Amino acid sequence: MPQETLVVKLDPRGAKDLGSRLQAAGYVLEGAPHAAFRARSKGLVATLYTSGKLVVQGQEAAGFLERFTGAAPAPAVKPAGADHADLLDRTIIGSDECGKGDYFGPLVVACVKLTPEEMAELRGSSVRDSKTLGDEQCLRLGAALRARYPHAIEVLDPERYNTIYQRPGQLNFMLADLHAAAVGRLAEPGMRVLIDKFANESLLDQRLAARRVELHQRVRSESHPAVAAASIIAREQFLTRLRELAEQEGVDLAKGAGSPADQAARRYVALHGRAALVRVAKLHFKNTGKIGPSPRR
Repeated sequence: MPQETLVVKLDPRGAKDLGSRLQAAGYVLEGAPHAAFRARSKGLVATLYTSGKLVVQGQEAAGFLERFTGAAPAPAVKPAGADHADLLDRTIIGSDECGKGDYFGPLVVACVKLTPEEMAELRGSSVRDSKTLGDEQCLRLGAALRARYPHAIEVLDPERYNTIYQRPGQLNFMLADLHAAAVGRLAEPGMRVLIDKFANESLLDQRLAARRVELHQRVRSESHPAVAAASIIAREQFLTRLRELAEQEGVDLAKGAGSPADQAARRYVALHGRAALVRVAKLHFKNTGKIGPSPRR
């Protein structure tokens, strides 16, 4: 019988009575983050969050809800292909990157390891693809996620990035190396890994073959909680390091690769000279050709 993850919202009275009813039925109650309690029995876990949301996971989730709540369950996730519902029943590592489209700053890869209970905890929260969040939200959420869940971060600073990047297409090899390094710090044989597909699948297949993980490479994987959390941490780290770099160099370094980045590059060259761009920028971007020569001193 397949695992189910079902969710209902209980009214305050129903939530108050549920714990005592479960204890009377032989369930073991324990504490859980942001929850009134978590109840366990063989093959089933039920978590009642302080918001009144009850998340039930296991082979008999529907029968549990019918017996103890009488409430009509709703699926915790959208069908597979939207939120990757087939990758929610086992511990998984999600990995994502930030900085590959930014002229200034590092290339960052982050991965996060989540259990099924932790995935259920994050669904319905503000944790989602970092591209849909503001900078301050990412900075705040990224720090909170790092404090709470196992994670790994790999950073390629601009100077090292420019040394490695030698030809068009090199970026995919660099990303594959960073993802493999980050995943390798968390993965155990047989563990699931989900990465947003960015290139030929063989690049990561080869790099992670020795780890013997169950690797999934999919488009739009940020809809999965583990990849969404990794996306936020990667962006938080990118923003933090970009700000540190700007403070160190005394020039406001813009995000992206548009006209604000061009303007920031001209200010940087005027202060430090063109040769110093290697310290802060990804030199193969077209922005470099728009700057012009260093001013004479």
